[in-house]
Amino acid sequence: MLTKLKSLVSSLNCDIGIDLGTANTVVYMNQKGIVLREPSVVAIDKKTEHVLAIGAEAQKMVGRTPGSIIAVRPMKDGVIADYATTEAMIQTFIKKILSKPRLSQPRILIGIPYGITNVERRAILDAARSSSRNKVYLVDEPMAAAVGANIDVENPQGEMIVDIGGGTTEVAVISMGSIVVSESIRVAGDEFDEAIISFCRKTHQLLIGSQMSEKIKINIGSATPFDKERSMSITGRDLMTGLPRKVTIESDDIRGALREPITRILHALRRTLERTPPELSSDIVHNGLLLTGGGSLLHGLDTLFQEEVHISVRMAEDPLSCVALGTGKILSQMSVWSKRL
Repeated sequence: MLTKLKSLVSSLNCDIGIDLGTANTVVYMNQKGIVLREPSVVAIDKKTEHVLAIGAEAQKMVGRTPGSIIAVRPMKDGVIADYATTEAMIQTFIKKILSKPRLSQPRILIGIPYGITNVERRAILDAARSSSRNKVYLVDEPMAAAVGANIDVENPQGEMIVDIGGGTTEVAVISMGSIVVSESIRVAGDEFDEAIISFCRKTHQLLIGSQMSEKIKINIGSATPFDKERSMSITGRDLMTGLPRKVTIESDDIRGALREPITRILHALRRTLERTPPELSSDIVHNGLLLTGGGSLLHGLDTLFQEEVHISVRMAEDPLSCVALGTGKILSQMSVWSKRL
């Protein structure tokens, strides 16, 4: 009888872990796993200031809306850029996954960049609390990503993680359940996209949007050469005539365009290694470093890092979901984690 009661209580527990990313929001629910993965985009009517669409539906409107409708990202560089729309976005996502009434209010754990200020942390807490009556906690993204990638963070051996998201890159050395050394820079996937947009504008006098830039990054973007170099035909607006124009771009040109933001991430990685205590440095050389986050999927990035810092590099099994999965695991062990959050 007691076992059945425990099972019933467990089934009613619907704690929620959220990776509130600049580009995408990923939500984990107890007993169900990843239940939502949508763009962090909100479409707003400028005249009435009403929210028209959120998530995937709003993403479809980017670059395609009339002047009275704007599609915005309420998160910038991992922090809140627009409080009201962030609150609306969180509320909508929570309502989507909690469609049925619950006997108890779920706890919510949100992954946040390690380097943000106390004011920025408070803004995220307030936005989440305003959108629901739930208890809200925050966890640093490098820690959540490490837990989600099945790293034993309680181990005294040092582990290094590089989490490259949409707005921020987090580099951290973790040991005995704490972040020992870290650096957070606001250079990540969005800067990759901006570098490609800038290249097309300067080299081809062609204006492209963020969605086209994303396609270019996925199809022919790289940090190291492909076995066989690639090319891609793209369409944009000619800056001289204002008319649509098609051009073909090469993968080696895009690699050159991406060199600057990649170098900045590499410098953050080196700075973190330089500040790491010697004992933990030897652990990292032995264990290697772990790449997580959507930005880490850029072709050849792991190879480049390995060549530059002379440490083995491995990719997480599911780099896009590590932070959300980590928040879920931490929620399931709140008796251990509650004093750290």
